[in-house]
Amino acid sequence: MEHNQSKKRGILLALYAVLAVVCVAYGLMVRALGSGTGFFIVWIGIGIVFAFFAIAVRICLWQKLPAAVKGIFLAMVAVFVCIMVVVEGFVISHLNDKGQEGLDYIIVLGAQVSDSGPSPILRYRLDAAIKYLEDNPDTVCIVSGGQGKNEPMPEAYVMGDYLRERGISDARILEEPDSKTTEQNVSNSMRMIRPNSSVGLVTNDFHVFRALQTAKKKGLTNVTGIAAYSPATYLPNNLLREFFGEIKFLLF
Repeated sequence: MEHNQSKKRGILLALYAVLAVVCVAYGLMVRALGSGTGFFIVWIGIGIVFAFFAIAVRICLWQKLPAAVKGIFLAMVAVFVCIMVVVEGFVISHLNDKGQEGLDYIIVLGAQVSDSGPSPILRYRLDAAIKYLEDNPDTVCIVSGGQGKNEPMPEAYVMGDYLRERGISDARILEEPDSKTTEQNVSNSMRMIRPNSSVGLVTNDFHVFRALQTAKKKGLTNVTGIAAYSPATYLPNNLLREFFGEIKFLLF
């Protein structure tokens, strides 16, 4: 019996240690590849938690805890896991949204730009918009994004130039250069849209679900998502970030 328990502790210790190393390594990789955010710190934090679990197993801390503490901890973990599964299920369900054909407008949500042009993540959005506009010649495109402190000009202007350089007629492009958040992207773009129009939101696949929620909260009813590509390397990071983003959206 004691041998079996020792074996189980050894397995758990190895599992937690591996998870700790994997999480820290992934966080550092995301940072090194230039994710553009400080969210990699969360992965390092998760790695530290797993390292603590490994230490707890090593010193048999779990066995020393009162039954009530164990029950509360397990209940909290179960609730957290259930919430995460539900939220991530909704996020994943929109990863391949294609939008409806023949939309009146599409709105491309802004992202980082530099002197050399759109960031990779923004180019994915713009390329998805170009494909849709080529397939739907009557659709008008609103490019929405203001100027951040570390950007040379409003994102909308860079986005508009990118579309024109790739053959999209200037008559089909509307620029909204004042937004700083997704909510502002939607609100400011709505002022440029005819009443009762059909709208598609173009953003990266992991962000579609929350973007649609924001649009509906702001009063857009006839709206669908158009999911742009994002690298699989960043998918775990983006999914986890969206989980916390969704919790913030629901609470505030």
